[in-house]
Amino acid sequence: MAPATKTKNGKPNLLLIGVDSLVPTHMSAYGYPRLTTPHIDRFARDGVLFENTFCPHVPTTPGYGSMLTGRDCFGTNCVALRHKGPLWDRVKTLPEVLGENGYNTTIVGFTGNPASRGFQNYLNYSGWGASEDGRMAKAQKLNEVTVPEIERLAAEDKQPFFLMLRHMDPHSPYLPPAPFERIFYHGNECDPSNNSMRPVMEFKPFRDYFATWMPPGITDKDYVIAQYDGAVAYMDACLQTLFAELERLDLVENTIVVLNADHGETLYDHECWFDHHGTYDNTLRVPLIIRYPGKVPSGMRIAGYNQHKDLVPTLLELMEIETDLEFDGQSLMPLVRGEKDQLDTEFYITECTWMRKHGWRTPEWKLIVALEPDFHFKPPVELYNLVQDPEENRNLAEAEPDVVALLKKRMEAFIARREKEMGITNPMLTQGAWHGHPEVGPAFKSSQQAYDTLHIGDPQQAAKLQAKPR
Repeated sequence: MAPATKTKNGKPNLLLIGVDSLVPTHMSAYGYPRLTTPHIDRFARDGVLFENTFCPHVPTTPGYGSMLTGRDCFGTNCVALRHKGPLWDRVKTLPEVLGENGYNTTIVGFTGNPASRGFQNYLNYSGWGASEDGRMAKAQKLNEVTVPEIERLAAEDKQPFFLMLRHMDPHSPYLPPAPFERIFYHGNECDPSNNSMRPVMEFKPFRDYFATWMPPGITDKDYVIAQYDGAVAYMDACLQTLFAELERLDLVENTIVVLNADHGETLYDHECWFDHHGTYDNTLRVPLIIRYPGKVPSGMRIAGYNQHKDLVPTLLELMEIETDLEFDGQSLMPLVRGEKDQLDTEFYITECTWMRKHGWRTPEWKLIVALEPDFHFKPPVELYNLVQDPEENRNLAEAEPDVVALLKKRMEAFIARREKEMGITNPMLTQGAWHGHPEVGPAFKSSQQAYDTLHIGDPQQAAKLQAKPR
């Protein structure tokens, strides 16, 4: 491979594309039969695609917090979507590190979230407003802000840049503009003989929100899934504009480009309808693709386990930036070079979104333990054999009590070790009013109380609740 070129101060640029709610199993780059990501597919052929990257701390705020610090939830002291206060001052973020090393740093679309601390420039785009046809051009609106910023940053050729984008396609509402709304669906979404949407529209906490963007009288779940896929394809098409801009400005050879997601998405699975709560693998597994010509091989696919916390150490190694910071993650480059097959294969998982749960995942088993009753009336303990039941449909907690006990022991030992190392109590136990309803007290007392309390009602409220902390 030819050596990668660099900017005038000897460092490469970095473009980090964060895509909200992107699940790899709906990307053709990861084997999905629908051609949803043709441009990302080509991008992946020029870099390294990681097949088993995990977001262990759901959702957005702890997800990006880990992605941008190289720390786990104990290292950031952040677990909740509605994280109270700023990101922990005991950690340093990637934009802070790069800013100290002479980088211009800009983020688009992530103003106000604690996880985005440390950028020099914050730009916004109006992605949530629907057009006259009721569709949302979120990715195009991001491009309209991003393309001029790339041009500005490229003009400052004496300084390298770090540009991060927060794409809100395919985050709900799934309303891709024409022609993407129909490219994967040609049926009758209101077929009276189809009852697959009945349980979705009967779920009181979300039904008012769904009614604001799903067609009146909708009956077919496959239509909604096709809208998600259309949003992925729309986002992919808009990304090509940015890839072409890098080519036009002759930035490809000296720019590290990363595509990652804060978390995945649950569609018609586990009764977590068309959202991203739950610690099932369709929420925990995320895409990760890295392109850096001359430094990262082309067309490589890596099956080894890795997590958000591994990204910052990887990027700093690729950028040849030395730091004395401590990381909970490890560089992915030993996987790329074939020196290791895996990074951490067992890890702690958390969610603090619409439910408060934690658990332990191994290559074979998934343990989920509720810290309070949830609004889906799920059992307090769930256990899944990921080898025999990869879609996590058969709860074995009662049938396999010894496995439950073993995994709980491993999880509790990890928690105790990390609490001691960081000098804190597990933040899953200290994040008050994680649900945004302090009037109910520190925890829901019953699933019925949770079901009756939690509610989301319109796109503006959705944007506020799911994109920003309260």
